[in-house]
Amino acid sequence: MMNFAKFAVAAALSAALFAVPAKASDETDLIASANQTVNNLKSDPAFATAARTLHTAKAVLIIPKLVKGGFIFGAEGGSGVLLKRTGRSWSQPAFFTLGSASFGLQIGLQQAQLIFIIMSDRALAGIVHGETKLGAGAGLTVVTLSAGAEGATTTHGGDMVVWTSGTGAYGGLTFNGSVVKPRKDWNTEFYGGEVGIMDILNDKPRNTEAAALRQNLATVW
Repeated sequence: MMNFAKFAVAAALSAALFAVPAKASDETDLIASANQTVNNLKSDPAFATAARTLHTAKAVLIIPKLVKGGFIFGAEGGSGVLLKRTGRSWSQPAFFTLGSASFGLQIGLQQAQLIFIIMSDRALAGIVHGETKLGAGAGLTVVTLSAGAEGATTTHGGDMVVWTSGTGAYGGLTFNGSVVKPRKDWNTEFYGGEVGIMDILNDKPRNTEAAALRQNLATVW
């Protein structure tokens, strides 16, 4: 019996030593990229204005990588995470996509990072409850926050204020007709089963892999 126990321990140690580390999932990779996007926001000249705007925000939608061309149905877009502000903290992340026929990216700019600062209840409700089109024609206005533009505040009356990285991006991004929709497959994978967007934003399912991003956002607020 003693020899069997020693063999079992040795086998377990050997398996641990030679185990191949699990590959990070698409969801955890996206969350890590979203966390880096928040770091980039903090080092941007527009950070002070963005931070003030975040104080009264309902939620944020972080798109770490908006790609020009061939992303969604041959158009442009990217995946992101939606987090709702809950007092001085932030909710668990829900996964979404942003797609458009054209975002008006300036010549030479192939990708950008975006943070949609969601200012109105109707904008948040529209995103949560299914496909949402952005732009005045769809009833949701989007204001772009230019780097260093101290006047870019919520006085514009936008349902969303957008911070974006990348030289030359600020004047070139337009969102009219862009579509925001949930990534149900990613939400199911990340939380281990089917779950509603509002359940995620109310912290009913939990995943500790989002802790660093949530804490980072809390330091902005």
